[in-house]
Amino acid sequence: MGKPTGFMELPRTERHYASPSDRIQHYREFTLSPSDSEVAEQGSRCMDCGIPFCHQGCPVNNIIPDWNDGVYRGDWQQALDILHSTNNFPEFTGRICPAPCEAACTLNLQDQPVTIKSIECAIIDKGWAMGWVKPQIPEKRTGKRVAVIGSGPSGLACAQQLARAGHEVVVYEKNDRIGGLLRYGIPDFKMEKSHIDRRIAQMQAEGVRFRPNSHIGTDIPAQKLLAEYDAVVLAVGSEKPRDLEVPGRNEFEGVYYAMDFLRQQNKRNAGDTIAEDVAITATDKRVIVIGGGDTGSDCIGTSIRQGAASVVQLEILPQPPEKENKLLTWPLWPNKLRTTSSHDEGIKQRYWSVNTKSITGKDGKITHLNAVEVEWKQEGGQWKMSEKPDSAFTLEADIVFLAMGFVHPVHEGLLKELGVGLDRNNIKADDKQYRTSVDKVFAAGDARRGQSLVVWAIREGRQAAKAVDEFLMGSSELPR
Repeated sequence: MGKPTGFMELPRTERHYASPSDRIQHYREFTLSPSDSEVAEQGSRCMDCGIPFCHQGCPVNNIIPDWNDGVYRGDWQQALDILHSTNNFPEFTGRICPAPCEAACTLNLQDQPVTIKSIECAIIDKGWAMGWVKPQIPEKRTGKRVAVIGSGPSGLACAQQLARAGHEVVVYEKNDRIGGLLRYGIPDFKMEKSHIDRRIAQMQAEGVRFRPNSHIGTDIPAQKLLAEYDAVVLAVGSEKPRDLEVPGRNEFEGVYYAMDFLRQQNKRNAGDTIAEDVAITATDKRVIVIGGGDTGSDCIGTSIRQGAASVVQLEILPQPPEKENKLLTWPLWPNKLRTTSSHDEGIKQRYWSVNTKSITGKDGKITHLNAVEVEWKQEGGQWKMSEKPDSAFTLEADIVFLAMGFVHPVHEGLLKELGVGLDRNNIKADDKQYRTSVDKVFAAGDARRGQSLVVWAIREGRQAAKAVDEFLMGSSELPR
């Protein structure tokens, strides 16, 4: 696996970025691509660890040591074939996955894991540049028709696998462009949308048809699809956002869901015009982002690029430790302090263990956010939150973005019309057959398992495709 002594001879080299002062002037990607030799050196660090725990860390079960060895030996095309054998869209995961595989790497015991994510991205980018990524057109068609509702990573992965199995696949998307959360939830500076567009072109060549502006359950009855298709896959995501239920939330203008803000900027980047009366902008405003995850980070980076006067981030949970205890956490994903590229671009302050109490304003517009410090203690095996006495404080605010996650898929419309069973408000279906309570209806991705990572969505889409193929044909040769 790579060079036997590579991990002892070469240090981990992180991916490099353009300087914050340069990159905040635009919405393009700002990662600086390493040279082939640099990637090969990092691939050589993959040690013969005996048990590749990176496999356990990767939801799509990427065969990581093998493609690390491929780039080390200079056989990039073989590395690409190995990478594609488990992951339909490595250019997505190579850019926006948090890399649980690196946390599980044996070398992470010394804080020097192999740069798996960077190597993955380099392999697929080279594959596209060299023209190695081609449509995989099936030799024969089955005559079976499948409708996939939702064109996020789960829906796209499922559709591509089913098309390669010879089925006629149609993807329905309620938005005006294909891509789901990848298109409108991920800022362009993290992943430019040309990566989605060329995959769409590949899938169209493989026989997949796309139907944007098709809101099933609203504009098109779900029963119509049940009558026309042999199987229907629900890959609609988890789009019901967690709200902030405090006094003033709906009284003053300036409190918005994060996705509404991010969606508008992505549409502007695509050339669309946002009507002034509905436009959400952070320009010259004091911004507060509530939520410490990736979506909150995306709001920070977008606000700074729009020219916000200041950006503050609030998180209700305690500040994680800067370094995890490896003996307790490895090879699992650790709870540790993570500072993103957006934080480095000029955030004013990050608050931890803070709960929002109310929103106040003047003349119908928000002016202040009122909060209190909290502490967390274990009681009876559960964490309990309580307010610290005399810790209330107020922050000036012109705009507040709610980036507190999503609670479940939208039930109104499609799911209620179909009458699918629910499990904790997600679509009820196991991770073996992916079948819902409604005949010939399947579910995959965030709609089934809850809000999660892009890499989990791809895994679920692939596995759901195999389940659908088995349902339609009695057996399947698709990989799980």
